Amino acid sequence: MYLPSILATAGLLTIAAGHPGPHPEISKRSIARRHDLSARCASHVSSFNAKRMKRNLSKRFPGSANTTYQIQAEAPYYQTIQNDTCVLTPEVTQGPYVWPRSQTLRQDMTEDQPGIPLWLDVGVLDMDTCGPLEGVLVDFWHCNATGSYSSFTGLSPNTPYEELLEQLNISSADASDADIHTDDTTFLRGMWPTDKHGMMEMKTIFPGFYIDRSIHIHAQVHTDWTIRGNGTMAYGSTVSTGQLYFDEVLSEKIMAQEPYASHTQINRTTNAEDSVFDQDTENGYNPVISVIPVDGNDVTKGMIGYITIGVDKNTPETDL
Repeated sequence: MYLPSILATAGLLTIAAGHPGPHPEISKRSIARRHDLSARCASHVSSFNAKRMKRNLSKRFPGSANTTYQIQAEAPYYQTIQNDTCVLTPEVTQGPYVWPRSQTLRQDMTEDQPGIPLWLDVGVLDMDTCGPLEGVLVDFWHCNATGSYSSFTGLSPNTPYEELLEQLNISSADASDADIHTDDTTFLRGMWPTDKHGMMEMKTIFPGFYIDRSIHIHAQVHTDWTIRGNGTMAYGSTVSTGQLYFDEVLSEKIMAQEPYASHTQINRTTNAEDSVFDQDTENGYNPVISVIPVDGNDVTKGMIGYITIGVDKNTPETDL
């Protein structure tokens, strides 16, 4: 079974230079506060996740070709939930492919992208109260099966970011202020608010990979948000930024399937080789998504990924 220990998102250790792109520094005081909060809430994590999984065991998810899958899970899944690690990964850079103009309010961000179905089942905890957070906006974006991000499809996923900047005649010093988006596509970008249980769900596909990075999903949590008529965010206070990963055994299995297997121009970077992943796992944090097959047997037919994001809403990172 692909059930790594339950995960996380809170205090930062260092800002990762390995994933270039604009990002604000987080103060050492905020880092220390978030670390203390995550430790205090550790005992609440198991109960929160157990209730969430029990709630979703009978939930039905639509599959392809008008079929329906029934989630099949047994009580032993609960035994994988760790009581000694609060669900938070260190905060890291949002990366160069964040593009708020394409982040859209919706629960299915797949659009027409081919790939193995993935339902992200996300819970958000308030690290100040150790309780679920209602009404916060959870925001995701990731590359497609062959490594491209929407809104940046004109940039090769097989070319290092620094080389892309050189091709665009942009210096590294000016990168944070540069607009490098190439189009108005919106696939694999989406956001949705949490319900009264601190829960939200997002349908997507399992991500592919691009050069120098392991497989990952970007996530942000926003409070005090407002939405424009076109579904994009007009304003929001960003209280958490992180990256979510997958177990290497799972990733290897999925990358052997089409359309992922067609991406042969570069070698895939593993979690162990990734320049950001090791920072996300320091101090016992675990950013690896736990998954179960939708049909209870075969992840290549679709999977549900469970993760809890803990946030400190009293120390926002940025106002958008």
